[in-house]
Amino acid sequence: MSKVLMYLPPILFAGLATMFIVGMNREDPDSLPSAMIGREAPMVQGAPLGTGRNGEGAAGFDDAALRAPGVKLVNYWASWCAPCRAEHPMLEKLASEGVTIYGVNYKDKPEDALGFLAELGNPFAAMIADQGRMALDWGVYGVPETYVIDGEGKIVLRFAGPISAAELERSIRPAIAEASD
Repeated sequence: MSKVLMYLPPILFAGLATMFIVGMNREDPDSLPSAMIGREAPMVQGAPLGTGRNGEGAAGFDDAALRAPGVKLVNYWASWCAPCRAEHPMLEKLASEGVTIYGVNYKDKPEDALGFLAELGNPFAAMIADQGRMALDWGVYGVPETYVIDGEGKIVLRFAGPISAAELERSIRPAIAEASD
C-alpha cells in the first residue's frame, strides 16, 4: 500500500499539468462556452419598450420574429451599462447596413432606457424589457451580450461583452455570413 501512495503525488502532478496544457491551448481562451449554439432561440418574453428604429408602431418582438427568414441579432443591453455605451456605435453601424437587431433591455427603468436611445440613437428594429427571466433562459452572463440568429431561429453565435470594431470583423460578421448560408 505504501508503494502506491509513493506514486500518487507524481501521478496527480502529471494529471494537473496535462489539464493546464490543454486549457492553455484552447482555440479562444477569452470566449465563454455556450450550450445554446446550434439550438433554437429560447422563448421571447418581455414587455414592449418604446418604438422601433424608424419610429414604426409595434415596438415589441416575439418568437415568430426570431424564426422569420433572414439573419437577425438579439442584443441584451441596459442604460446603466458602460460597455453597452461603448458598443453602441457598432450596433448603429450594423443597423445602418440593414442588419435587423432586436434589443432586450435588461433590468432597467423604461425612462432611463428610452433616454439612452434618445441620446445615442436607436439601432433596434424592436425592443422588449426583461427583468431577468428571459435572460436566464438564454444563458446571459451579463450585459452587453449579443446573439446571431439564422433564418430558422437557431443561434449561430453568442458573443459576451461589448462589440468593438475588431470583434465586429473577427466574430460578428463571420457569424452573420454563416447564418446567411
